[in-house]
Amino acid sequence: MNPATLSAELASLFLPGVAAAVLREPGDLALLMPEEARHLGRAVQKRAREFAAGRLCARRAMAEFGMLDFPLEVAPDRQPKWPDCMVGSITHTAGFCAAVAAPRRLAAALGLDSEVVGDVKSDILSHICVAEEIDWLESIPQSQRAAAAALMFSAKEAFYKFQYPAVGERLGFLDVRVTVLEWLSPRGRFEITAMGEMAMAALAPPPLTGRYLFHEQFVTTGMSLAAGALDQ
Repeated sequence: MNPATLSAELASLFLPGVAAAVLREPGDLALLMPEEARHLGRAVQKRAREFAAGRLCARRAMAEFGMLDFPLEVAPDRQPKWPDCMVGSITHTAGFCAAVAAPRRLAAALGLDSEVVGDVKSDILSHICVAEEIDWLESIPQSQRAAAAALMFSAKEAFYKFQYPAVGERLGFLDVRVTVLEWLSPRGRFEITAMGEMAMAALAPPPLTGRYLFHEQFVTTGMSLAAGALDQ
């Protein structure tokens, strides 16, 4: 039995109709399908159980669309190999794993990420934040900066997962800027703006909007693009 459960709360970060599933425990390796398990190689136990949790969440989300028992393998670029008719995204962090999925007739791209508030330390901010983002962090009270930094880190991760399957471009943290639109709200929106040339910009003109949610000790971010947007 798949222990992952559907989450309407996380699904609300995306287009209507997207399915989200969560798991609050390490994944059971015995529940992996053989085609999935072969990708574990020499992975340590922690990494293997995270991998299993992600597959279980993805499988639960895909089941909402009649996609049952599909083995989610790993592509050469280390991305999950979703069914041709589906798009999806997976995230896992300490004590929390989630996945979203939708048919391609509904969504052209999805990106999901979760982070633990407090894990993004001040000594790495110069490596993940552009000048405008650092200025904003320094403008808010010290007590809010850990949550804000985690949100910006998560938004950039969600954007990367969102754009890479669509256009195949490898980007760094400093290639985009995050603007938080409703700070001090437990849920809200953010915008992603390219700092230079970016392949996704030609397909979906910036700024691109995502949504965030603070829950327990986590912040989760999501981005989605409606079907047909990449064909225009």
